Amino acid sequence: MKRFDPRIIFGILLIAGGGLALAQRMGLLENASDIFWGGAFLAAGLAFLSLLFGGHWWASFPGFTLVALGALILLPKQLDDFGGALFLGGIGLSFWYVYFTSRAERWWALIPAGVLTALAMMIVVAERFEEFGGAVFLGGIGLSFFAVYLTNRAERWWALIPGGVLVTLAGMTIAAERVGEFQTAGLFFLGLAATFLLVAVLAGMNWAYWPALALGIMGLLGVASLLQIANYLWAVALIGAGGFMLIRYFTNR
Repeated sequence: MKRFDPRIIFGILLIAGGGLALAQRMGLLENASDIFWGGAFLAAGLAFLSLLFGGHWWASFPGFTLVALGALILLPKQLDDFGGALFLGGIGLSFWYVYFTSRAERWWALIPAGVLTALAMMIVVAERFEEFGGAVFLGGIGLSFFAVYLTNRAERWWALIPGGVLVTLAGMTIAAERVGEFQTAGLFFLGLAATFLLVAVLAGMNWAYWPALALGIMGLLGVASLLQIANYLWAVALIGAGGFMLIRYFTNR
């Protein structure tokens, strides 16, 4: 079988470029250069994606990236605000493909896939609801870490911690506009407490109960300020801690 000659591709590109330039000169179309380069990147991306049928998973990176770049160039002007989402989402698709073609070995691809998808979603959401953009971005990354945990619950329990922290921060971006600073800090500590409680319950890490308890108390004190009873709770907490220390002292003698 005769070997494929890359000069054929260059020849086709030159003919297409010349035809588009001639059509623009004759007034038959506009933005011939955009059409040429957009089509060139799309063709190159599709060429790389064709290698996926041969098991070359690495080709998904240049393939989806070039296709996304070509689509970005050809995107209508009225959709320019969503160009970043299109491009980032296209790159994210490459990581999703890498993960789903070998979930056991390439679980790591979930993290960049989640980050890029969250970025793309943030751009789309921020166009209509700007105040929720940060929450979508942080929450999306947090969910990707929870997905990492689900791939192997015994070995990847650690993913619960960044997942819980990021989801908590996502909630903070919304709560900060609706409650005071002290109450927002209380909700933040409650979110961290819930994170360590998940580590203790789901991963069987008994040490995590202690930070969950401490953070939970701090969070309750912060949230309680909404009801104007924080000062009473502080006093009760101090009395309880002092009484516990005295009881331990006398019972151990």
